[in-house]
Amino acid sequence: MISKQMQREIAGSSAIRAMFLEGKELARQVGAENVYDFSLGNPMTPVPDCYNQAIVRAVQTESSLELHGYMDNAGYPETRQAVAHSLNRRFGTEFEKEHIVMTVGAAGALNVVLKTILDAGDEVLALAPYFGEYRGYAANHQGILREVKPDIPTFQPDFADLEAKITEKTKALIINNPVNPTGVVYSEETIRHIAALLNEKQGEYGHEIYLVSDEPYRELVYDGTEVPFLTKYYDNTFVTYSFSKSLSIPGERIGYIAVCPRMADREQAVQGLSVANRILGFVNAPSLMQKALISSLDARTDVDYYDRNRKLIYGKLTELGFTCVKPQGAFYLFIKSPEPEEQKFVEAAKKHHILLVGGKAFSCPGYVRLAYCVSYEMLERSLPAFEKLAEEYGRELK
Repeated sequence: MISKQMQREIAGSSAIRAMFLEGKELARQVGAENVYDFSLGNPMTPVPDCYNQAIVRAVQTESSLELHGYMDNAGYPETRQAVAHSLNRRFGTEFEKEHIVMTVGAAGALNVVLKTILDAGDEVLALAPYFGEYRGYAANHQGILREVKPDIPTFQPDFADLEAKITEKTKALIINNPVNPTGVVYSEETIRHIAALLNEKQGEYGHEIYLVSDEPYRELVYDGTEVPFLTKYYDNTFVTYSFSKSLSIPGERIGYIAVCPRMADREQAVQGLSVANRILGFVNAPSLMQKALISSLDARTDVDYYDRNRKLIYGKLTELGFTCVKPQGAFYLFIKSPEPEEQKFVEAAKKHHILLVGGKAFSCPGYVRLAYCVSYEMLERSLPAFEKLAEEYGRELK
């Protein structure tokens, strides 16, 4: 018999993955061209040529023993230095390689950070709506996740609720920016407000409260929107990053942690991250991917591709009467459910072969998420189905 904890994890397994698998079965029944699967945030744009070429070049020119062997748990020094220089050039920061730890994607990075900072019973705050796996990540390390309500309709944080949720047990606040599932970008004003509040609470409780910035969508922004880089606003900050979206390589599992140079006990924190990388079983980030990154840090996916999709689906759904949060970043559209119980709306959409994910998966009931990282052609094909869905809910949409 498996553990009771894992039995609970299975019972609450990702609604996103469940919908993805359901879509595969529906495609088998009615044909893939007749299914409009918006469930999974899987990048659709091509991997930049320079990254593929860097992989080939590394395989052809590097010593195979070095290329495929162990290295420092924090990663290759040359990769860490390249990441530091890239961040400094782009954001005016002051990182060195000693501030960077290479990780197995952003999920690995978050687990490494939480393993490093949490004691049993420590609380981790998350700004709702949030990526549902955060709850599991905190529990992995005996932490307790607490939710902070959003300010609707802006979907910036509810600052009164945030202040009320910070207690003597609070050890960290996770910020996802741009946000999955809304596409909202937390503004500089919001970040300054959060930083001031955390500094005040650190003084009140006499211990560090860490800001953990989860940023896999940092490069996917529209209309000239800028994403604040958090180490410039708050000293006790860990930035966790994945190249899954910026380079369209989610299966390669490569990312990093950037530790603010001004963090209290920074050297011990970095040592802790390296040890956590090892004892969590990652050991180190994938060696080949680290080598390929060195010459690919300025490469970007085709954001215009996602922007074209964003404009089409946001424009059409608002035209049909749906209330949607206008995305500033990422590749998700958050739609207000015309049903009080959004799962009924998800099931109604499924009858038209439209696959959406209910907002409860992100601790924000009453909404559904649509991932528009799909082909433009599929998006166009789906529009008549959305028209039929809107007709079904005509009165509620008025």
